[in-house]
Amino acid sequence: MSFPLFISKKFTLSRKESRFITIISSISILGISLGVATLIIALSILEGFAETIQKKIIDLDSHIQITSYQTVLPNYKRVLPAIRQILGTSAEVNPYASNLVIISSKHTKEGVNIKGITPENKSINLEKNIIEGKLDLNNDSPPSIIVGKKLADKLFVKLNDFVTVFALKNNEIPSIDNPPTIEQFKVKGIFETGMAEYDDLIAYTNLTCAQNLFGFGDKITGYDIKLNDISKIDSISNLLASQLRYPHAVSSIFQKHRNIFTWIELQKKPIPIVLGLIILVAAFNIISSLLMVVLEKTHSIGVLKSLGATNGQITKIFAYQGVFLAIIGIIIGNLLALLLMSIQLHYNLISLPSSVYFTSTVPIILSLKIFAGVSIIALLLCFAAAFIPSYIASKIKPISSLRFS
Repeated sequence: MSFPLFISKKFTLSRKESRFITIISSISILGISLGVATLIIALSILEGFAETIQKKIIDLDSHIQITSYQTVLPNYKRVLPAIRQILGTSAEVNPYASNLVIISSKHTKEGVNIKGITPENKSINLEKNIIEGKLDLNNDSPPSIIVGKKLADKLFVKLNDFVTVFALKNNEIPSIDNPPTIEQFKVKGIFETGMAEYDDLIAYTNLTCAQNLFGFGDKITGYDIKLNDISKIDSISNLLASQLRYPHAVSSIFQKHRNIFTWIELQKKPIPIVLGLIILVAAFNIISSLLMVVLEKTHSIGVLKSLGATNGQITKIFAYQGVFLAIIGIIIGNLLALLLMSIQLHYNLISLPSSVYFTSTVPIILSLKIFAGVSIIALLLCFAAAFIPSYIASKIKPISSLRFS
């Protein structure tokens, strides 16, 4: 063990010296620990939030939608094979028909968007989110409907209950010649995604049933496209846009949910500022702690110098002490962050309103990259901060320090 490291260890761990120094060192370690833990938790939540929301949207919704600049798309049975030929085996394409309706139970009424899909439609990944019943899209009498958990709670309906749907025919104002369509549905499934945009505002039924309900005949409102490789979404969107003519409009999931993805990106922008401020506080803790140690150990520094210790050795003594405090604080901070995040993941003590945050739980990702990144940056800055009081200590003159004591 080198001479500076040995003396630094004695200064740090000795209990025979001033209790004041021990208290100051403990406060410094606590400050570093809380700063590191706070930063790791904040970054883990932001990263988890971005990944969770993106994964939910990508899994639940289609990657690309082809809609109409008008109300409906005609001749879909002729256009659908052409779209499938353009995409080849790189994607799955399914037609759908959707429109706004009023859905009514015995207790209340709500406005929702009913989307008619084919039973083989895997583009929206609805089946894995079913929590009650099953994905039954039959067109029997009465036809089946799949509703979200929040919508079911609002309507006070349960599995196998009946609801009544009021819809405009051909999107025209009701009249004697064009009365609204009124049809009864049976709730065959209830799904929950944790996103109010889906659980509260969308219900699913059979495509043919939806076409009859809206008076569309054999027309549709769009196509759901699910890609095998999401990284090709921009190139395929551009290809479809160049190949399909008016009134077809092509939009990717990132364009459709641009507000959500922009919001996620905005959440990440303050990270460097927060990172800098928290670590700056930790650095000041190191500086203040070591300065107090230097003041307390002025006599010891004079004795060491009078015995032949060089300025470089004195600098290393206090630099080692600062790094030691930083390492202890960083380790405790990592363990504290890991403990708190594990408790949240297992027991879900903190919940979120899904209508605001698009998820009902706090999304956390335990990433080694975040733990290591925060720890390394904190250690480097604390190491740099430790040289300020170490340099001051090395400039203390032996005669003055001994006289002062």
